[in-house]
Amino acid sequence: MKAKIAYGNQYLEIAIPDNKLNAVLHSPDYQITAGNEEIIRNALGNPLETSLLPELIKKKNAHNAVIVVNDITRPTPYQSILPPLLKEIETGGIKSDNITLIVATGIHRPNTEEENLSIFGADICRRYKIENHNCDTNLTSLGYLSNGMELIINKTVAEAELLITTGLVGLHYFAGYSGGRKSILPGVAARKLIEANHRMMSDSRACLGNYHDNPVNDIMLEAAHQAKVDFTINVVTASKNTIAFAAAGNIYEAWIKAVKYCEASSVVAIKEKADIVIAGCGGYPKDINMYQAQKALDAAVLAVKDGGIIILAAECSEGLGEETFSTWINEATCPQDINERFLSHFELGGHKAYAICRILEKAEIMLYSSLNDETVKKMYMTPVHDIEAAIKMALDKQGDNASILLLPEAPKLGIKINPQV
Repeated sequence: MKAKIAYGNQYLEIAIPDNKLNAVLHSPDYQITAGNEEIIRNALGNPLETSLLPELIKKKNAHNAVIVVNDITRPTPYQSILPPLLKEIETGGIKSDNITLIVATGIHRPNTEEENLSIFGADICRRYKIENHNCDTNLTSLGYLSNGMELIINKTVAEAELLITTGLVGLHYFAGYSGGRKSILPGVAARKLIEANHRMMSDSRACLGNYHDNPVNDIMLEAAHQAKVDFTINVVTASKNTIAFAAAGNIYEAWIKAVKYCEASSVVAIKEKADIVIAGCGGYPKDINMYQAQKALDAAVLAVKDGGIIILAAECSEGLGEETFSTWINEATCPQDINERFLSHFELGGHKAYAICRILEKAEIMLYSSLNDETVKKMYMTPVHDIEAAIKMALDKQGDNASILLLPEAPKLGIKINPQV
């Protein structure tokens, strides 16, 4: 068959032998039945396992509120979410002067004023205090988590009389899913705690789409409970500004309901893993650099047999794309160097190099990209310059009975094995 894969701002057309192709995996389309405002109002009007916000405020006799919001790296439709949420808070008696938005930067850089204007809109920026979290200052301890890590978070968040988190729920490569409980850890946590949390991705259960017995997810939920989050609202988006689903209320119940919605729409069942997986990123900007393109590998590895081959098509027009990631790649002499560096000296960015090495333990990676061969080889991947030739090479390696799966937009997919499909 002939197939198309987005590559940068163009498409690659490739031929795949029909007798080898098991399936082409697409994520189902979201079925949207209402507009953004109606979806948000319905969620706020029907909170899960908690009172309506105005009632909750009166019960707590709260006079100030903190809302934890995502930073620029998480495209969350706040101009649809925040106005009705803020109206509910003010209806409960908390004045706008006593409402603060804390940007959950984690270890990321702070939002700029211009970015805040583009994310939240001029009216919200004018009426409410907006502060960037700093993982090195204005912190306080809330004691210890069950795994022995000290829960040190933003002091303003910890001291809020009413604490609300917000979340964008989607597949996450080691937390399972993103969303509201991540607002506390890593969102507003101390650097040392964030680094300790990211190190937990070395556990095999910390993988894309897994929220059952995932130690990273479990400790994030524990941190959110210990921080005493009063209320959360989580959304699933069909595109940057289109909300497909929202759930509000209890920190766990509202998150898991959004996760279940996302799971039903994004996780595809396959009968068995394939010997060869061909994966695309979805084109620009998802394949702008290897730091971003790595996300496609997290879905592909769930679909490939141990000892199989992943063929990744990612233009990477801006190279590797992140300084620490590039440093770890260029300074390593073997994958074990990266693994040891991850365990002994975690740095944000370097964890992406570790994520690639984790996949290389299960499968060979062939990379079709604009990167030079030397750079590709430094990532312990095989550079290829013709997709169809790469498919032939992979089939020769895997044998006469080799099977193929095609994932044109792998970052949008979760994969589960179900022999009954």
